[in-house]
Amino acid sequence: MNSDEVTGLKRLWKYAGPHRPQVIAAIFHTTMGKVMDVVPEILIGAVLDVIVRGQGSFVATQFGIADRWQQLLVLATANLFAWIFESLFGYWSAISWRNLAQTIEHEMRDQLYRHVQSLEVSWFEDNTSGGLLSVLNDDINQLERFLDGGAASILQVFWNIVLVGAMFAVSSWLLTLLAFLPIPIIVAGSIRYQKRLEPLYARVRESVADLSATLTANLSGIQTIKAFTAEDREAARVAEVSDAYRQANRDAIRFSSAFVPLIRMAILAGFTCTLVVGGWLVLNNRMEVGIYAVLVFMTQRLLWPLTRLGETLDLYQRAMASTRRIFGLLDVRPVMKEGSQPLVEPVRGEFELRDVTFGYGDGPDILHGITLRVPAGESHAIVGATGSGKSTLVRLLLRFHDARQGEVLLDGQDVRHLSYASLRGAMGYVSQDVFLFHGTVRDNIAYGRPDSRPEEIEAAAQAAEAHEFILSLPNGYDTIVGERGQRLSGGQRQRISLARAILRDPAILVLDEATSAVDNETEAAIQRSLARVTQGRTSVVIAHRLSTVRDCHRIWVLERGRIIEAGTHDELIAHGGLYAALWRVQTGEAVKVHPTASPIR
Repeated sequence: MNSDEVTGLKRLWKYAGPHRPQVIAAIFHTTMGKVMDVVPEILIGAVLDVIVRGQGSFVATQFGIADRWQQLLVLATANLFAWIFESLFGYWSAISWRNLAQTIEHEMRDQLYRHVQSLEVSWFEDNTSGGLLSVLNDDINQLERFLDGGAASILQVFWNIVLVGAMFAVSSWLLTLLAFLPIPIIVAGSIRYQKRLEPLYARVRESVADLSATLTANLSGIQTIKAFTAEDREAARVAEVSDAYRQANRDAIRFSSAFVPLIRMAILAGFTCTLVVGGWLVLNNRMEVGIYAVLVFMTQRLLWPLTRLGETLDLYQRAMASTRRIFGLLDVRPVMKEGSQPLVEPVRGEFELRDVTFGYGDGPDILHGITLRVPAGESHAIVGATGSGKSTLVRLLLRFHDARQGEVLLDGQDVRHLSYASLRGAMGYVSQDVFLFHGTVRDNIAYGRPDSRPEEIEAAAQAAEAHEFILSLPNGYDTIVGERGQRLSGGQRQRISLARAILRDPAILVLDEATSAVDNETEAAIQRSLARVTQGRTSVVIAHRLSTVRDCHRIWVLERGRIIEAGTHDELIAHGGLYAALWRVQTGEAVKVHPTASPIR
């Protein structure tokens, strides 16, 4: 057992600390079940002793029962109780281990998911959802399988060796030596195979993560696959990844399966020694026939369960590989530390960036010295070409990322000092890529306020001009929207998303390209909704369509991560800079190459 496995077992034992009484109970039931399992073999020897020796048998001399028939009845009764108690302890053992396995599986998945949710957005951008799912689901299931069956199996083998070894030691030291001779060979083989299996099962876990990631990505992009008639190509790619997983398992199976035949040969040697040497001792009157019969049965009882070591070792190696991945994920710590301060009530909704510079990961700067201010109650727009950094500003406001330099302030408080609940609880966010959960329309609107009353949900839907189309759905507000809202049109999803933000009654309404993927009619409806709900409320609008922001109090124009213009719609048109050029493009006017514009402040 290497240091990684020792560490993994220690951490698993520590993790199971609150459940140690259940662990002890499970160990006790398994132990007693194994004790009861050995008793029938002893009674078989006692029966033979009664038949051969009669009044000189062990039962007769120790319990004073002379009649052979009565001796057999006593042994039969003892055998009956042994079987009953073995069954009871076996049942209690199974219940104990399985319930313990299910409890630990549930709690570990719950803790792991909560931990993953605490990680910053950038971590999810660097890791595949399929790989994450393989840890949350498959790796935890592998650990559950080991706790369900493997742990009890190891205990049974241990007590089997102890109890049977005690019987042999009492009866014959010579047979004890011969019967136990194969065990060191089996243990040495187990250690050797364990070392060979470890990297093989690590490769299996990596392969299943790749397979899960590929399947998740393809199922999410099924419409794109169909649109580009790439079904055969993607099926071939999945088959390739699946075959890599199969090959990884095949290599592990080849080594683990070879283990059982080798153990069988060792068992054969031990059983043959007991059979031949024990028979010679009986023939030479150096051992009672009853004891000989017990030892023959015990040899098989001792060695035969060791054939399951291959299966148990297989479960163990899979579980340890999974345990390392589980605790490895739990060891990941957020780079960004959540603040502890609450926003000062009442929240005004004033938003400000001071000389902010930002870039993703180790990449180059995307925003360069951004300074802007959105006074409370005003509606401001951020516009610019694709890749200019518009959506990045919103991600900084929501604190999905931290600026490399400068400050992001909300009501004068640095967002890095605020708790996430306080910061994000003051905002209503509507993105271009609307995400709806599988559930009812009502559930999706109330997602930000699950305790909302039905009339509040309907009022938010009316404000978002979604009420009428919702009522036309088969079950109205109780209509199931499907995974990611696939049963609704893009415009319907967008209006439900807007209703979800409105219901939260946020101090700041953040709209990230909220109308870029909808038709003109839906855009007009959303614009009417925004005109009403942004009255007296701070709103930050990221827009590509300039017609949607012409009435904003102030428009900030970004180019290559820098603010080059700022002003009202009329001021920017009169200035004749980048905004005016974009306006001419979108309204069909003649396009002229704009000179580098000096900022309007």
